[in-house]
Amino acid sequence: MPQPRYRAAIVGAGAIATAHAQALQHHSDRVALTAVVDVDHDLARHFAAKWNIPRVHTDLATLDQVDLVHLCTPPATHAPLAVRCLEAGSNVLVEKPPTLSLAELDTLAETSRRTGAHVATVFQHRFGAGAHRLREMIAAGELGRPLLATCETQWYRDDDYFRVPWRGKWETEGGGPTMGHGIHQFDLLLSILGRWERVSAVTATRARAVETEDVSMALVTFADGTLASVVNSVVSPRQTSSLRFDFEHATVELTHLYGYRDADWTITPVPGHEALTERWNRDRSETVSGHTDQLAAVLDALDAGTAPPVSPADTRTTMEFIAALYASAATGQQVRSGEIGPGHPFAAAMNGATR
Repeated sequence: MPQPRYRAAIVGAGAIATAHAQALQHHSDRVALTAVVDVDHDLARHFAAKWNIPRVHTDLATLDQVDLVHLCTPPATHAPLAVRCLEAGSNVLVEKPPTLSLAELDTLAETSRRTGAHVATVFQHRFGAGAHRLREMIAAGELGRPLLATCETQWYRDDDYFRVPWRGKWETEGGGPTMGHGIHQFDLLLSILGRWERVSAVTATRARAVETEDVSMALVTFADGTLASVVNSVVSPRQTSSLRFDFEHATVELTHLYGYRDADWTITPVPGHEALTERWNRDRSETVSGHTDQLAAVLDALDAGTAPPVSPADTRTTMEFIAALYASAATGQQVRSGEIGPGHPFAAAMNGATR
């Protein structure tokens, strides 16, 4: 059997690292997981034993160069650690949120350009079968024009969840559910509908003892005139992640929690367009949207010598949306795409604070 072409390391052995290890195991014919790095040696050692990882490190500086680093550490460490990996010549796949600010994201983009190593953000819901099918049908004009959309991430996180020291703080998490929870759903929304143009938003801290918001709501206008609402919450006992797209010829809906199958999507055609149901149900998949599919796309890009999805330019659309949402909520004003440029307070920090 041929040896895997690539070597990978996981940096940060917390809960999300398991999803990355599973994805790497699924693609073990293409990439070998050769090392894990965590400041907690016992945690790293146990993780290595569980996933049969040959090398354990407590300091990134001792890691031999690998082809791909999976960065699974707390948010405030993403930018500095990613820069170190890029400078060492390793490509980086970074968990969400990729950085704490647009300014940090721009630094990663510049470092990637200068070093030639790539950086990509984990937005795995873009890669599920349903999302691919929806984009294909939109591109083919089968659904007609998009008219209206709703995007709701209504999750529940109790007070114990926020006792982890870095959670619920602007300096270390970068924001509340807008930044760290709903980001996957509205990233999928943005990847489907294209360029957003204007955002009006409100945020509130309703129930949790945190610095950041625990609820946010936004009204979004897209470049083609499509209107959307976006809700993000960590105070909702009945948890759901849902997206609804109303097109000229059909409504397409997705309801799930942390990952979707084709069975989680429905289509309701306008009378006279019933053939869309048959089209939608063609080639159904039981695969759950997740890290495995995105890793496949990353490896395909490395094979081709191209930048992996989701690039800093792709990521910036979503991160700029977050900054615009926070800026609108703080100022009470509508914020337009492109308004938050270098030097803008909300480019430096999602709460508009100078550091």
